[in-house]
Amino acid sequence: MINNSGNDDESVKQPLSENNSSPIVMRKAPENEIFSNKRIAKNTLVLYLRMIFMTLLGLFTSRVVLQTLGVTDYGVWTAVGGVISMMGLLSKSLTKSISRHLTFELGRGDMKKLNMVFSTSLNVQIVIALCILLIGSTLGFWFLNNKMNIPPERLDAANWVMWSSIICFMIGLVKVPYGAAIVSHEKMSVYAYMTIFDAFLSLVIVGTLYFSPIDKLKTYAILSVCASIIVAIIYITYSRLKFEECRYHFVYNVPMLKELTGFAGWSFFGDSAWIFNTQGIDLLVNIYFGVTLNAARGIAGQVNALSAKFVANFMTALEPQITKSYAANNLYQMHQLVCRGAKFSFFLTILFAIPFSFEAEKLLWLWLGVVPDYSVTFVRLTFLSALMTVLGNTLVTAQYATGKIRKYQIIMTICGFWVFPLTWVAFKLGGGPTWSYIVFIAVYFGLIFVRFYLVKDLIKISWKRYLNDVLLKCAEVLAIAIIPPLVLMMTMPSSILRFILVCLVSFVSSCLVIYWIGVNREERKALMSMTREFIHRKRIE
Repeated sequence: MINNSGNDDESVKQPLSENNSSPIVMRKAPENEIFSNKRIAKNTLVLYLRMIFMTLLGLFTSRVVLQTLGVTDYGVWTAVGGVISMMGLLSKSLTKSISRHLTFELGRGDMKKLNMVFSTSLNVQIVIALCILLIGSTLGFWFLNNKMNIPPERLDAANWVMWSSIICFMIGLVKVPYGAAIVSHEKMSVYAYMTIFDAFLSLVIVGTLYFSPIDKLKTYAILSVCASIIVAIIYITYSRLKFEECRYHFVYNVPMLKELTGFAGWSFFGDSAWIFNTQGIDLLVNIYFGVTLNAARGIAGQVNALSAKFVANFMTALEPQITKSYAANNLYQMHQLVCRGAKFSFFLTILFAIPFSFEAEKLLWLWLGVVPDYSVTFVRLTFLSALMTVLGNTLVTAQYATGKIRKYQIIMTICGFWVFPLTWVAFKLGGGPTWSYIVFIAVYFGLIFVRFYLVKDLIKISWKRYLNDVLLKCAEVLAIAIIPPLVLMMTMPSSILRFILVCLVSFVSSCLVIYWIGVNREERKALMSMTREFIHRKRIE
């Protein structure tokens, strides 16, 4: 019997299912193993330091883009981009498949198979890119010109946006295997430097857009394509120079092709629910309420994305370790990574969600100047939605690490897909646009428990441990951290001073509650050790 509490010093063996007859060993590890892992700490820190710079530039560029394009054109950009995202269901699934297989083979040290995975995946991505070109240039344009709610005078510009989205998407597909190789090798500093370069490109685009004498939306579409090409060239060049397996050789290996596409096929089945529940909802909002509400959803999504990138950076540094722990037969380390990864993803989210939700109106006014209708409400609901989804991030990674995703994807897709039809029914019955978020929050709260139930037996983690270490701990931290900023909100009139105080008090109270309640004694020691090491290193530099 497996003791998931970590109090048993003996190794416990369980079968490994990844075409490998060797047992999975539950090795006892130090309690602070995840935080003493220097690679994770270094990668996460590098990503965060540079993310601050990108965030500041992102806030500025988003404001200029909205003011330059206007609410209508910004809504067109958001709505049309959603069409391409829906066509990208399979590509997203293949991306997960490629990343998982590359990371798994790195964990096993099989370089020959690693190159085979890379070359096969690049072949598949090229074929998918051509299919997207065919579908987008036919069905995509038909849907845009006949079904979407686009102002007639902006339909021509919307067609430019469609072409831009298709081309950018194709370029992104070809880039995927190279980016997956960088993540698998945990070269996170490359991503950090690319965030700076992306921010620089965004700044160039904004400057050009502001002074462009021709149609602003068309200019934005053309410049986006140029930026995508430049970024892809950098990723491809770096990967080819640094990683031997990224030297492409034509491969036609049927078993490998079946393995990649079979894994991706079930992943595609599961991802379809997520895309319909996000981009599909954008299209419903467009059809029932028009491009102005698309602009509001786009703004809410950008605010959430700024905070989500901090979580994404943490997960980008963490995910390869989860997969490699499974590949190395170390379930104990995997459990540590899964629980603490979910918990700290939640903590990182509330650092932004609490103050930005309370002061959403002032935040959007300071940021954008022009605030579309429903933007404030959408921002608050978007953050609540984010809290429902981040708790499952590491469980998804653990599921993909096992390679057993058929049952998981079937059940999760059936349960998760209800967001789209229920929202459609709500709109049909006269419900307002906020119902799209209400339905999403309710369904994805339930999916937290469904997801854990499906994963727990595969990785041998106990429900009691996940409930106590993750769910209850996160709920406790949120309930206490929210009190000080809430008191300020209720006792002070709206002003710049209140905005500053709420943000500061919220950040301080969240950090204190996380430190004293959210983490245990070993985690506090590890955090202090990492902080001292970082300060010492900076002094030496």
